[in-house]
Amino acid sequence: MKRGFYTIMTAQFFSSLADNALFVVAVELLRSSQAPEWQRTALVPMFALFYVVLAPFVGAFADARPKGRVMFISNAIKVTGCLLMLTPMHPLLAFSIVGLGAASYSPAKYGILTELLPPSQLVKANGWIEGLTIASIILGVVLGGQMVGPAVSGWLLAFDLPFVDTDVDTPAEAAITCLVLIYALAAWFNTRIPLTGVAPRHMPRNPLALLPDFWTCNSRLWRDRLGQISLATTTLFWGVSGNLRYIVLAWAAAALGYGTTQASSLVGVVAIGTAVGAVAASMRMRLDQATRVMPLGIAMGLLVVLMNVIDNVWAAAPFLILLGALGGFLVVPMNALLQHRGHNLMGAGRSIAVQNFNEQTCILCLGGLYSYSTSVGLSAFGAITAFGLVVAVAMWGIQRWHAHNERTHPHELQRLLEIARRDDLHG
Repeated sequence: MKRGFYTIMTAQFFSSLADNALFVVAVELLRSSQAPEWQRTALVPMFALFYVVLAPFVGAFADARPKGRVMFISNAIKVTGCLLMLTPMHPLLAFSIVGLGAASYSPAKYGILTELLPPSQLVKANGWIEGLTIASIILGVVLGGQMVGPAVSGWLLAFDLPFVDTDVDTPAEAAITCLVLIYALAAWFNTRIPLTGVAPRHMPRNPLALLPDFWTCNSRLWRDRLGQISLATTTLFWGVSGNLRYIVLAWAAAALGYGTTQASSLVGVVAIGTAVGAVAASMRMRLDQATRVMPLGIAMGLLVVLMNVIDNVWAAAPFLILLGALGGFLVVPMNALLQHRGHNLMGAGRSIAVQNFNEQTCILCLGGLYSYSTSVGLSAFGAITAFGLVVAVAMWGIQRWHAHNERTHPHELQRLLEIARRDDLHG
């Protein structure tokens, strides 16, 4: 791997660490202010909001500038959103500003991989960056949970700056103040990312001119025989996984009687399994083999439903690790295949923006549905059953879709797989 890859990984680690810690802290901020349950569940779709709204623009923005600079700007936006959570602004609105920073960060983060590395290293690079991202999720949710717990929050609230009145009076507010510093550290690493030498693509003066281009790119990827399968799989996976993060918190409270600090550790347990699966996939899978992992998606959905029969932490921990491992092994090769097809069809930034639009739309819709369901009384157990069945049935449908492509367009599919195999072997 080139030296710049490790700088990208470090910047991504700290930015993602702060994102995940902030999610847990935001849940506690709303809980401690007696906000209704639906507002806590709405954190997930609010974070996804700008991914969907700005999808036609952020990919072109990432392609029009050095991607390290785009990542720096994105982290600066996250710092702003984090600080707004300490003001009278509603936490959901402030959290959506952090989501705005994340939306502009993602096309640059993944797009720079295709500029910096040859196709033969894409699966390996995705495995490592996803594995590190998962590690940041583990540490982030645990860090957020501990920050709002009595031991760490007591120490944070006892810390005082001389001659400065910060108006930080609660554990959640103290945690948010610390997370601003982690975002700032990630931004500093962004300034150390080297230029890749890839010429920026022109961005039109009128942003609305990007809309037809975005929908053309979206349609092009959905029409591609391999792009459509990998896009459908990653869209479903992240749509469910994005909401499962909160569902695990709600399930731990309902099934195990856990508070925010204890429940956040179980989210980290899922992430441990995902990291193991992601690294294993990066070592064993090739681009042309990516579609073979689809049965794991069906198994993952069925395992989600089985969460309902678990009522103690000793059974929950290994079960959640297995669940995460299946997801990690599923998403890494599919994500790499999607990046490869998108880069060939339209360029890295636009491809990632299309991917984010579809995945975050799924998160937004499923999160909105879950938030509405909790507002009318659906239990965590009911939501888990629904989510598990959705992913199992949908993955079965995607698998049948790919089988149909193999029957009706064998030569086209073989040609695309041969391109992936050639690029994977020879870079």
